[in-house]
Amino acid sequence: MKSSQLLLHRSLCTLVCKWTYSPSEGWDDTFWSAIGLEDLMENCYCKIGEQTCIPGTPVGRGLTAEAAADLGLRPGTAVAASLIDAHAGGLEVIGADVRGHQLPCEEQPVTSRLAVICGTSSCHMAVSTQPLFVPGVWGPYLSAMLPGLWLNGVGQSATGRLVDHVVNGHAASRQLKEQAEKSGKHVYSCLNLHLEHMSGDAAQLEQLTAGLHIWPDFHGNRSPLADQTSRGSVVGLTLSQTLDDLALLYLATIQAIALGTRHILDAMKEAGYDITTLFLCGGLSKNALFVQTHANTTGQYKTHTHTHSAAVIGACASSDCGSIQEAMMKMSRIGHVVRPNPALESFYRRKYAVFRRLYDHQKECVALMEDDGV
Repeated sequence: MKSSQLLLHRSLCTLVCKWTYSPSEGWDDTFWSAIGLEDLMENCYCKIGEQTCIPGTPVGRGLTAEAAADLGLRPGTAVAASLIDAHAGGLEVIGADVRGHQLPCEEQPVTSRLAVICGTSSCHMAVSTQPLFVPGVWGPYLSAMLPGLWLNGVGQSATGRLVDHVVNGHAASRQLKEQAEKSGKHVYSCLNLHLEHMSGDAAQLEQLTAGLHIWPDFHGNRSPLADQTSRGSVVGLTLSQTLDDLALLYLATIQAIALGTRHILDAMKEAGYDITTLFLCGGLSKNALFVQTHANTTGQYKTHTHTHSAAVIGACASSDCGSIQEAMMKMSRIGHVVRPNPALESFYRRKYAVFRRLYDHQKECVALMEDDGV
């Protein structure tokens, strides 16, 4: 295959999710004409991709001699069609081998799983056999992550970034960092330990925020409300500027993010999904309190899974595995399982009710300020 021809191939994942491409119908010429981008249709769409590749498809004849020399690899080493970063995270965990872990999804299809990629922001990835339209959720996209399955991509605009913002902006943040440096622990490990000391009982830790509630849309709501005008709010502040106060705000922020995931799950279930298990990866998934709070808030089992999506699609491109599903099963393993604490079901049921009202009250306040007749 000539290099000029290689330029015409594009990853189906990117084209479907970001470029309005339909796997069954191809490009929509009327769309490009309507927005004044007719030039993208020239020469069989050479600028945006004449042909598509499902993730994991071998591209060309592998590495060229020049690329192989730069990378220290052999010429012809298999190169796979890639994915968008969040979708790669979903591919990394959603098909893991769960046998022997007594998870509710063990005898269920992959459609019973939700991948949560937790970082600066968070993305939630789920697949279905039929297209499911979920208000406020991207998709459905055919074969964008797993061949033959429809993908819905959900997101929270700020998660890890929100936790950092709340912690670093507090008056006690310097004291926290000094404590972390002395102990040799990460600041969030210190906060988790501080909360344990405050509660005196690990089982009661999460209930420390019974009077403190946060709506986490400091950077708007991506899903399931799709409301970029939504803003963050905090109910229950005091004049305290102590480390105790910082720890409580930190806990309430983590809970708000987890409640946002519950909000997303509710919307997906209403649209037809039957999700029983969450699979987490990314930086935030290393925080034990973050993971446990997600389990307790949603009532879902959580798994922390280890693999690399590049290895999965590479195994497909090199023909070591016959499909992405086979590669995921062989290469993805459960790191550990976190189970929800049923004793906290009532607490989080009430806290979720408060959480949902915070948005409603925000919209009421906006409406009042816009009404000149009041």
